[in-house]
Amino acid sequence: MGKKREARIEVTESSGNVFADLGFPEPEEELAKAQLATHIRRTIMRRHLTQAAAAALMGIDQPKVSALLNGRIDNFSSERLMRLLTRLGQDVDLTVRAAPRGRKRGRIRVLDEVRA
Repeated sequence: MGKKREARIEVTESSGNVFADLGFPEPEEELAKAQLATHIRRTIMRRHLTQAAAAALMGIDQPKVSALLNGRIDNFSSERLMRLLTRLGQDVDLTVRAAPRGRKRGRIRVLDEVRA
């Protein structure tokens, strides 16, 4: 018996931003929102908060916390996500600077805190 040939699967290398890869109109903004939501989720989990307790701290209702924790962030602006982080006791720092000469457009990034 001969060997079966395996079908080749075409693989495309990621740009590092799944939203850009999928053709979203503002991929950097979408990635930043997802990263902010991830920080909210990590903070809630690290503090062992229930959804109800997290909702009370953030000033939103429990179904919105559930949506956040499950990645449904379409109804949340970046500004709102940052405000929720501050209500959870997190500092959010924004830095604005000129883009390097070789790049025409600026970019939006969420950076993790570097811990010593």
